[in-house]
Amino acid sequence: MLASMDGATNEGDDGVPAPEGHPAAVRHPLAVIVVDHGSRRIESNESMELFVRSSADRLPYPIVEPAHMELAEPSIGTAFDRCVDAGAATVVIAPYFLGPGSHWDRDIPLLAGEAAARHHGIGWLVTAPLGPHPLLMDIVDQRVEHCLAHAAGTAGECATCAGTGRCMMR
Repeated sequence: MLASMDGATNEGDDGVPAPEGHPAAVRHPLAVIVVDHGSRRIESNESMELFVRSSADRLPYPIVEPAHMELAEPSIGTAFDRCVDAGAATVVIAPYFLGPGSHWDRDIPLLAGEAAARHHGIGWLVTAPLGPHPLLMDIVDQRVEHCLAHAAGTAGECATCAGTGRCMMR
């Protein structure tokens, strides 16, 4: 799901034609919006926003913004505007979703397109969701191992479970 609003030629930086329908090159600065579904629970939204902001320096992109698809601010439109205001020439929307579905296929591209329409010449793209990706099973394994160790009394609570009483054998 790639779009360019400026009519760029279909030739890459190396002069080799890009695949049909794809703009030639990503223009920099590049911004990334990490978007989740959004929740009615303020704590859930704040947790995701904190995660994105505190992890942004692990990405090689100068502009990184959190967003929620619905139910909370910042919306995709608000985050897109912030990216452009910060100087982005290309905005990449990275769904914080485990798998493809109608939000990835339809809703996020629609919302991104509406936001991009306010900013002539800004290229944008919606990436694949997080899964299915083989590294996700490594995370599943780490969570299982840590929670079992916590339940056995050999590890402390993780930051997610701290104070909730959820990580215990029943």
